[in-house]
Amino acid sequence: MRHPPRSVLLAVAGTVALALGATLPVVTAQGATPACTVEYSVTGQWDAGFQGAVKVTNNAAAVSGWSLSFDFANGQKVTQGWNAKWSQTGTTVTAVNESYNGSLGTGASVSAGFLASRSGSNAVPTTFRLNGTTCNADTEPTPTPTPTPTTPPTSSPTPTDPPDTGDGPPALRVSGNKLVDAGGTTRRLLGVNRSGGEFMCVQGRGIFDGPVDDAAIKAIADWKANTVRIPLNEECWLGLSNIQPAYGGANYVDAVKGLVARVRAHGMTPMLELHWSWGQYTGNSAGCSDVHASCQKPMPNMRYTPTFWTSVANTFKNDPAVVFDLFNEPYPDRATSTATQAWQCWRDGGTCPGIGYEVAGMQDLVDAIRSTGARNVILAGGLAYSNDLGQWLTYRPTDPAGNLAAAWHVYNFNTCSNASCWNSTLAPVAAQVPLVAGEIGENTCSHGFVDQVMRWFDDRGLSYLGWTWNTWDCSSGPSLISSYDGTPTAYGTGLRDHLRALNG
Repeated sequence: MRHPPRSVLLAVAGTVALALGATLPVVTAQGATPACTVEYSVTGQWDAGFQGAVKVTNNAAAVSGWSLSFDFANGQKVTQGWNAKWSQTGTTVTAVNESYNGSLGTGASVSAGFLASRSGSNAVPTTFRLNGTTCNADTEPTPTPTPTPTTPPTSSPTPTDPPDTGDGPPALRVSGNKLVDAGGTTRRLLGVNRSGGEFMCVQGRGIFDGPVDDAAIKAIADWKANTVRIPLNEECWLGLSNIQPAYGGANYVDAVKGLVARVRAHGMTPMLELHWSWGQYTGNSAGCSDVHASCQKPMPNMRYTPTFWTSVANTFKNDPAVVFDLFNEPYPDRATSTATQAWQCWRDGGTCPGIGYEVAGMQDLVDAIRSTGARNVILAGGLAYSNDLGQWLTYRPTDPAGNLAAAWHVYNFNTCSNASCWNSTLAPVAAQVPLVAGEIGENTCSHGFVDQVMRWFDDRGLSYLGWTWNTWDCSSGPSLISSYDGTPTAYGTGLRDHLRALNG
């Protein structure tokens, strides 16, 4: 989808199966009230890793900051976490509060989660320490017996604490033509796009467009969205020389990791998508003449894009809840003379007619991701800015993990924008693989068109995400909100009310 520039519009932009069996027994105190209690559970487990959760309750005096530590017994290693700053030295794991959840009053609780690797056994830690005090252990009796209070403590988490989201978003995999969780339950991805990470950095203006702190992500969750699509820029992720260091490389990667963690903390699925990429293209429908990643290119490139996806996959391969969307809106059909050439270019890459750089095909990108050992669900959009899936099944890449799904975009001004086209071209794809409408929208400041799209997708149990959660002028493009507190535009009202009706 297109983006606004500094004033109006920018250029065109456009797994393992997690074995969730019964939660392991919670480690809790018995007898007298301990100074602190910790509930630890393994919320999902697979061959080489697992997902864990802790709930810490402070029964002593209020604290303004907390640090929880425990030890693994079987060589487990924490790889990523949320709602706390997680680290590990040897066998000892430490979780330190975030800025928004440091205050822990008497009787208050805080929850955090993590992903970890393992090999073999996965014993539950036996000892937990909160600010140096052992939890789940009886306190010493007081010298003079006093009555035990019968009223519950009145303290509660600070208003800025994120909600206790339990296990977070589910690990996902493909089963037939459905996305399912570890238990085999069908999961639909329903939510929004959070644009900004694809263009702010390359323009030297920051990393994200508008706030992405916990309050801003909570506002998305309050719409009852369960998925957030996060567009990325390959030059910023890789920290190439044309990107200001403050907005590229490690700073950019850390910012994306932080946003993913906050999306997860609110129970939503993070979807990472390559939006803007390197490669000079000045042919039909070119968005810009710049070789750098400053607009939507017709196809990804072999110079940087496989490296980008290898890095992204290595960063998130231990988190089977994260979805990878290969390339925003391919349009090799605008550069080549025949549909066959376009689809061959789309899948196989190489030297493509009308495109002056070596193209990375969708098969190249699938191979790059799978070479890391990542088994995350992968989405691949078709031709015509992902609006054409007519030969997607014929040319779909081979995925050794069996976790490939089709991505599709639709706006009221696209060619395939009516039920007749959807029935003839989308329905056959959706009958064989999961279908995700990664972008739906309209340029009318209304929601009559997206209402039709959502109805068609609802009838078939399919997924869709609205473009976009940014405070732009909806008369210039489909902007869902007028404020990052979640105040909808007239267009956004349709998606918000629909998601709340489905998931409320």
